[in-house]
Amino acid sequence: MPLINKKHTRLLSTSLLVVITITVLAVLALRVRIGATADSVTVLRTSGMTCGSCSSKITKALESLKGVAVTEVDVEGGWVVVGYDTKTVKPEALAEKVNAAGFGSRVHRVLTPEQFKQITGRDIGKQASPSGGCGGCGTQGGGCGSNKQS
Repeated sequence: MPLINKKHTRLLSTSLLVVITITVLAVLALRVRIGATADSVTVLRTSGMTCGSCSSKITKALESLKGVAVTEVDVEGGWVVVGYDTKTVKPEALAEKVNAAGFGSRVHRVLTPEQFKQITGRDIGKQASPSGGCGGCGTQGGGCGSNKQS
């Protein structure tokens, strides 16, 4: 009989360990914040950008908003493209956030991700090349801040 008790004890211990592990994993899974998904794409016409540092400032400002999934900034063209969750944030709030960061911005167009892909031939967030810094930020006569809108 002692052999059966050892088997039952081992089985019970293993079962208890499995249940505890599954419970801990389930609790952790519920606590993990699932990233925002883009069900809409807003194109912002934005002025006052001069370099990659401006791009970084805008990206950081927008991505601080709950619901923003991805941002793309075209400094030379004056465009900011934002993929976001429409249940959490509205297009006007995106433009306001860019304005608050010190740039002139307005909503140019709102698209579905499918429309964006049809127009551009790529998914939102698959930007061809990242922006670089100009090296002139904070210098007299150029760099970030020289063309900003108030």
